[in-house]
Order: sequence, then structure tokens, then C-alpha cells
Amino acid sequence: MRLRDREPMNDVHRRLFARYSATAIVSTEPIAADGSQRRMVRLRGAGGVTAIAVTGTDPEEDRAFLAYSKAFRSIGLPVPEVYAVDEDTGIYLLEDLGDVTLFRALTQARAAEGGEFPASMLPVYRRVLEALPRFQVEGGRVVDYAFAYPRAAFDRPSMRWDLDYFKYHFVKLAKVPFNENRLERDAERFVEFLLEADGSHFLYRDFQSRNVMLRDDAPWFIDYQGGRRGALQYDVASLLYDAKAAIPEPVREVLLDHYLDALATHLPVDRERFRAHYRGYVLIRILQAMGAYGYRGFYERKAHFLQSVPPAVGNLERLLATGFVSVDLPELRTVLERICATPAFRSIAPPPPVTGLTVRVGSFSYRLGLPDDPSGHGGGFVFDCRAIENPGKHLQFADRTGLDPEVVRFLEADPAVAGFLEGVLVLVERQVAVYEGRGFTSLDVQFGCTGGQHRSVYFAERLARAIAAKFPSVRVVLEHRERGRWPILTTRPSPTHPAPSPARP
Repeated sequence: MRLRDREPMNDVHRRLFARYSATAIVSTEPIAADGSQRRMVRLRGAGGVTAIAVTGTDPEEDRAFLAYSKAFRSIGLPVPEVYAVDEDTGIYLLEDLGDVTLFRALTQARAAEGGEFPASMLPVYRRVLEALPRFQVEGGRVVDYAFAYPRAAFDRPSMRWDLDYFKYHFVKLAKVPFNENRLERDAERFVEFLLEADGSHFLYRDFQSRNVMLRDDAPWFIDYQGGRRGALQYDVASLLYDAKAAIPEPVREVLLDHYLDALATHLPVDRERFRAHYRGYVLIRILQAMGAYGYRGFYERKAHFLQSVPPAVGNLERLLATGFVSVDLPELRTVLERICATPAFRSIAPPPPVTGLTVRVGSFSYRLGLPDDPSGHGGGFVFDCRAIENPGKHLQFADRTGLDPEVVRFLEADPAVAGFLEGVLVLVERQVAVYEGRGFTSLDVQFGCTGGQHRSVYFAERLARAIAAKFPSVRVVLEHRERGRWPILTTRPSPTHPAPSPARP
């Protein structure tokens, strides 16, 4: 675990800046990180010297970004230079690429020129799409996929995580009706179809307009730390179906052809075969994005993410109207049609202010650090479950979690478990009663264990149910932070222990 408290952040900034520049820091400016949990600050020195200090939240993610940056720069790809790194704190210093993203440039051009897609932006998008194959083909040859985070490929587990993300964080939170069994069958069929495409190249993963910087009219690229092996179709789909960019369909076709022309300078391209799977990758990218909008908007109550839902629904509607995908997915199609037919998803107002007490209960892995506090209040409990015998040390539980009946039985056979839970309940229930009586709005309760998979999950589930039963007026929010890292067999909860909704109505 990184020693974040060993040295004040400002001192680390000064020390790293001194490695890069002979001038001292004269001012600092926080930079919004959009959907990322990373903290970024622009450091300014004398004479206009600047650099961006980034504080990461996950050592593996940081290592991926730094390794990829070095590899990309070795072949001349336009990514920021890494000036200095402090491994103890996870802080690193980057080249300052300015503030103009591709999305900002598009928004400004629309305001100045009008129209759905300003003519001045077409050559800019073409330059961006000319650079993409260089990352995918040339970059794919030089990166070390041993650093890929969280997986080395956009493979079956990764695809299932994205589909589950959409199901649990958008469909369920938005209360869209569906048949679980039929949707599971469609998901498996859809993944098989996607895996037919060539997945041997570099997949940028988040290739969208906010991750392209424009400096002197030239595109520069950031936020590729989620990159891994995958299909070429995914990244171009990400850019052209970027929800808020709202690129008109005819322009998308022109830009897709331009991308394929650029790709053909790097390797042979079977355009018909490429297009056969392209719409499938458009769909899974839209669904992944909608899962993110649901999680950040419905669950974390960050209103600006909900504003991306209407344009994403518009993308789905166009996809459905123009042939959908070339594989039979009847239940998924029904779910998407229901979403498109729901007026509330076409114009989403910001959520009302939270009133009453919300108790946020979660599980996490100590290996990956303490969880963040999205409320900003900084209060609550963190319980260490590692004194309880670990089911993960037993082979039969390696691909199971604290949601599964066999793990529950194993834990509840240990008398220490009941004693631990009883002590937790005494402390937390007393706190909830006081907080509710005083009109407080937020209490955080987290359970940590080695992997965030067995013991912490079990205790978080039990506490969430107990609080919900004893305090009906309290809103209970339950999240297992490491769910995306669980083995694929347990990313879909067992019928006996269905996944709890992150927000209880």
C-alpha cells in the first residue's frame, strides 16, 4: 500500500517540480477530472513554466499509464511526457497540454457556426482518426500488456462486466423491467458474436472527445491507462458515438470511411468484415457508457452524468432504427426499446437534493487502499475483517464471493463471525439512531478484507439488511468496490443471493 501520508502533498509537488524545472512553484490550479477519481493540479513556475501533478488512486492503474506513456513516446505518438514520479505517494508530473479538449472545441464551434456538426470540425476529427490506427497497430506492438489494467485483453470477462454494469447500474436503478434469464442468454450470445472479431490490437478503451487535447490545432491523447488487447472496432465506435458530441449519422459514415482509409495504410482491411462487427461494438460501448451514467448519476447523484443519458438514448434509438446488430438478441432489444420509449430518459432534470439520512455500506480490498468518501463528510466506520478465517484460502471458494450460499455457510459456522457482526451492529445502530435524530444526512460504513471478495462482502450485506430492516426511513446504499475484479463466475450473483440495488427506494 502506498504511503500517502508520509509527506504533505504540497511538498511532493515542490520536490517533483524541482526535478523538472529550475524555477519554484508560484501558483497552483486544481483541474476537474470529470469521471476520474484522480486528483490533478496545474503547477505554475516563473516565466510561464507549467506542469500537471496527478495523484492516482490505484497503483496498478498508475503503472499502466506510466508504462504505456513511455512506450507510446518511444515511437513518436502524441502523448504527454512524464517528467517525474514519486512511487510512495502515487504522484507524478506530466507535460501540460492545455485546456482545450476535442469536446470543448466542438462545443465552441457549434456556438460560433451553428448546425449539427460545424464544417470546421471535420478536418479536426479526421486528424484524430488518422492517429487512432497508430495507437492500435504501432502502439500495440510496443506496449507491454503485463501492465494492462485490470485485464490484458477486452475478452469475455471484460465484456460480461460491461454488460452487467449496464444491467445493474442503469437498467435496475432506472427500474426498467426485464427477464433476467432471457437477458443472460442474450448477453452470452452477444459476447460470442463480439469475440469473432480480431482482438489482437491495442484497444484504447476510452477513446472519446474529452480524452483528446488540441494544442496548436494538433491532437494529443490522454487517459489510455485502461488500454488492453482488443478489437479495432471498439475505439472508433467510442469516438463516433460519444453521447454528448452528438455527431450526425451521415458525418459518422464519412468519418468511419476516413478511419478505414487510415487503417489500410497500416494493415490489410476487409471493410465488409469490419463493418459486420462494428455495430456490435457500437452497442456494447453505448451500454458501458450508460452503466457509467447510471452509476455516477443515479447512485452517486452527480447530475452532470445524467445529462448524458438523453443523447445516449438517441444513439440507441438510431441503432435500433437502422438494423440493430446482426445477431438475434430479443430480450436485450426489448429492454432497449423500453428505454427509448420512456419519456423521462429524453430530458433528465437534476436529481432533487438528498434529504434524510443515507447510510453507505461497502466492501473493499485493503490491497487497493481505503475507499473514497463521495459525500465529502469524511465520517463513519471502517471495520477490518481480516481476523476472521479467510474462505479465499480454500480452493473450493476461490471463484465464489460472500454473496454465495456456500461461502455464507462456511463463515457462519465460525462462532467468531457472529460475535464480530454483533459488535458492529451495536456500534453502527447506535450511530444511525443519533445521526437520524440530529438530522445528519450521511454515514459511511466500510468492511475491508484481503481481496474484497469474501468476508467483507458478507458483512456488508448483513449490515445493509439489518439497517434497512431496523430503520425504514433511512436510505441504505450498498456497494462492493471490487465487484469488477471478482472471478467471472461470480460477477453474476446466485439466485439465492441476488445483487442488491445500490440504492434502496
